[in-house]
Amino acid sequence: MAEERGNERNGTPNGEGRIEPIALHQEMQRSYLEYAMSVIVGRALPDARDGLKPVQRRILYAMHELGLTPDRPYRKCARVVGDVLGKYHPHGDQAVYDALVRLVQTFASRHPLLDGHGNFGSVDDDPPAAMRYTETRLAPIANEAMLDEIANDTVDFAPNFDGSQQEPTVLPAQLPFLLLNGCTGIAVGMATNIPPHNLGEVVDALIALIRKPDLTDEKLLALVPGPDFPTGGEVLLGSGVRDTYLVGRGSIPMRGVAHIEEVQPGKGRHRRSAVVITELPYQLSKAGWIEKLAEQVNDGKIGGIADIRDESDRDGMRVVVELRRDASAETVLGELQRRTALQSNFGAILLALVNGQPVQLSLRRMLEEFLAYRELTLVRRTRHALQRCEDRLEVVEGLIKALDALPQVIAMITAAADAASARASLQVHLDLSERQADAVLAMPLRRLTGLEQESLRKESEELRQERTRLRHLLEDRGSLLEAMVAEFKALRKRFATPRRTRLVEGGDDLVAQRAAAIRPNAELQRQQAYEALATDSRLVIQADGAVKVVSPQVLGRLHLDEPVDLGDHPAPGQVMVPVARQPQVLAFTADGRVALLRWEFAGQQPGLLERFLPDSLDGATVVQVMPLPEGGESGGLSLGLLSSDGRFKRLPLEEFQELSGRAATVLKLKEGVVLQRVVLCREGEDLVVGSSTGRMLRLPLQDSQVPLMGRTAQGPVLMRLLPEERVVGAACVEAGGSVLLASSGGVVKRLSLDGLRRCQRGDLGQIGVRFSRRGDTLVDLCDGAASVVGVLVGESRSGRLVPGNLDLQDPNGAGLELSLRPGEAVRRLIPLLA
Repeated sequence: MAEERGNERNGTPNGEGRIEPIALHQEMQRSYLEYAMSVIVGRALPDARDGLKPVQRRILYAMHELGLTPDRPYRKCARVVGDVLGKYHPHGDQAVYDALVRLVQTFASRHPLLDGHGNFGSVDDDPPAAMRYTETRLAPIANEAMLDEIANDTVDFAPNFDGSQQEPTVLPAQLPFLLLNGCTGIAVGMATNIPPHNLGEVVDALIALIRKPDLTDEKLLALVPGPDFPTGGEVLLGSGVRDTYLVGRGSIPMRGVAHIEEVQPGKGRHRRSAVVITELPYQLSKAGWIEKLAEQVNDGKIGGIADIRDESDRDGMRVVVELRRDASAETVLGELQRRTALQSNFGAILLALVNGQPVQLSLRRMLEEFLAYRELTLVRRTRHALQRCEDRLEVVEGLIKALDALPQVIAMITAAADAASARASLQVHLDLSERQADAVLAMPLRRLTGLEQESLRKESEELRQERTRLRHLLEDRGSLLEAMVAEFKALRKRFATPRRTRLVEGGDDLVAQRAAAIRPNAELQRQQAYEALATDSRLVIQADGAVKVVSPQVLGRLHLDEPVDLGDHPAPGQVMVPVARQPQVLAFTADGRVALLRWEFAGQQPGLLERFLPDSLDGATVVQVMPLPEGGESGGLSLGLLSSDGRFKRLPLEEFQELSGRAATVLKLKEGVVLQRVVLCREGEDLVVGSSTGRMLRLPLQDSQVPLMGRTAQGPVLMRLLPEERVVGAACVEAGGSVLLASSGGVVKRLSLDGLRRCQRGDLGQIGVRFSRRGDTLVDLCDGAASVVGVLVGESRSGRLVPGNLDLQDPNGAGLELSLRPGEAVRRLIPLLA
C-alpha cells in the first residue's frame, strides 16, 4: 500500500486519470461563479412568484407539515428550526431563526406570515429572545393565501439536500407577497431592496391588469401610488417613486410623523413647546435615532432642544423632544428633518429571480410575472380537481350500475371462488372498470338502503355538473380569469387593511429644499464669489499648492509661462486657466479620491489647496489638480489613473462632470498602494508609462489594452515592476509626438514617440533613457507637447523650460544635463495646463 502511495506521488500510472491539470485562474473563475450563482439563486434573492427566499419557503413548508395552523396551539421555535435544519436547510440554526423572526415581526413585514408568541425584538433594535423561549405558528394569511393549495398539485416538488424528503420549489401563493411584504437581500455583485405595499391597492392593480392588460403606466401608478410601510410614516411622492416603479430602481424619500404640542415638564414648571414624534421611517431604530440626536445636540449641531424623552408604550410610539423657551418649534422640527434620519431615503431595487435568473423588474413586470404564475397554478389546481372529480364519478357510476343489477351482482360474487374471480366477473358482465369493480366489492351493505342509493344518484349528478364547470374553466380562459378576479376580491375583503403610510405630494421640491439646507447657501455663496471676479482674470494654481485668482497685469509680472534657469524662483504653476467660463478643477488624492476645487473663493482670500477642498479630505495628500475640458470638448476623452503598483484604469469623463460638493472614491487601492498620476486620455493616441529604471512602455489607447471601467474597479496591470523598481509617471501622446523625461541626476531628455515600439499590456517595454551616473533614476515624465514645463529641484529651487526648444532624440540619446548643486536632485516635472 505504501508503495502504491509512493507511485502516486511520483506521478506513475497509478495516478493516471485521477489528477487533472487545470489553470489556476480558470479554476478560480469557475469556483467563484458557482459560489456566486449559489448565493444568488439559493440564498439571497427572492422568487418573483411567491416572493420568498429559499429559507423562508422552507420554514413555511416545515410548519405546514407540522400542522401549525392558526387554529392550533403555538409551538416552540426551536422545534420549527430543528425540523427546517434536519429536513430542508442544512445551514446554521441562527440563520434559520433570524429568518423566522423577520417573518414574525410586525414592524418589519406589512403582512407577517407567522404569528409569534414571546419576544421577537422591537423597533429599538432589541434582539429577540432565544428560540427555546419563543413560540410560533402560521398566520392566517400564510395558511390561506400561501399554503392552502399546496396539496392540489399546483407546484413542483424536488428532493431535499440528501434525497430523503421532497420540498416544493415554490409555494402556491395567491397574492404577490414580494410586493406586499417587500424583501431585502445582498447577493454577490447585486442586491435587492423592495419596499412593502398595501394589499388592497396591489389587488386593485392586479384586477385592473387582468381586465385591461395594456393599462397605461399613469393609471397603474394611480392604483399603486407608493409603498405602505408597517411603521407608517410619510412618503414624498416624486421622481424617486416614479423611477422605482417604471425602471425598477429609485430613491424613495420618506420621513417620520411629528407634531408640535405643549407639554408640562414637571410640577411647578412652565409649560413648554415640544416636538412629538409618533412614527419613524421604515427600518430606523428608535433608540439609535434618539442616541444620535442627543450627540448632535451635545455637539451644538442642533440647537433649541432642552430634553429628549422616549414615552413609547404598548399603545404606540411617542418620542418627546422638549424645547427651550426661546426656541421656535417649527425651526427645530425642520432641523430634525434636515439633519437627522427623521427624513431619509429608501434605496429601492426591485430585483428578483425570474426563471432562475436575477432580473430588475418594473412594477408592471412584477405584477405580470405574478399573474402568469397565478394563472398557471389555477390551471394546475383545476386539472387536479377535474381528475379527482372524474375518478370519483367513475366510482359512483360503477356503484349505481351495480345497485341497478343487484341480484346479478350478488349471484356473481357468491359464485366466485375468490375476490379476483369476482372482480373479473363484474368487469365482464357489467362492463365495469377495475376501479369500479373494486369499489363494488368494497361497498358496505348500508349502501343498499333506498336513502343511500338516492344519495349516490344525487352525488353523481353533482359530480357531472362539477366536471362540466371545471372543463369550462380549462377551455375558456376568460372564465378562468374571472374566477381569479373573484378569488382576489375575496382575499382583499379578508385581509386588506387601511393604508398606514401617508403620501405627500411635491416630494421633489421638499427634497430639494432639504438638500439646499444641508449646506446653507454654499452654492449661492460660491456663485456670488464667482460673479465678483473680473472676467479677464485667470485662476493660477502653483506647484506648492497656492491657489490665487490674478489679473492679467499681475500675471504678466509673474512670468509663469516663460522659461527660466534653475534658481530660487516662485514655485512653477501647474494650472493657469481663464475664469470667464467658470472652469471645473478636480483635485485627486493619493488614496484614490477626487473632489471639485471651490477655487471661486480664492478671489478674495488666496490660500493653499486645503482651504478649497471638502472637509472629508482633511489630511489627505493631493497628488494632482486638473481642470476639466469644457462640455463641447469632452467627446472621446477619458481620465486615466495610474497607481504605484503599475495598474492603470480609464474612466469616462462623464463620471467627473457630475460631481457634487463631496469627495468621491474613483479608485480602490490595496494597502500600501497610492495614486501616482492622472492622465487626460484621447482616443487614437498612445499611452506611455515609465519606471525608475528608465524602462518605457508604449500602448495604444484601445479597450483591449486599457479598457474603460467603473469607479470600484482597480484596473489591469500595465507594467510589471522589477524588485526595487517603481512607476514614475505616464503621458498620453499623439502620433509623431514626444515625451519629456527627467532623471534625479538632472538629465532632461525629449524622447521621440517613434523611437518606442508599441507593446502589449504586461510587456517589458524598452529602455528610453540611459544613465551615465551610478544611482541615477528616472523621476518623472510628461507630454513633450506642453508649452512650458517646470522642473522642481530640492525643496525651494525650480526652473522652467520649453520642451520644443530641446532636440528630439531616440532612446540612445544622452539628453540635456542641468547644472545642479551638490546634494540636489530633480524631484518632478510640472507641465503648465493653460
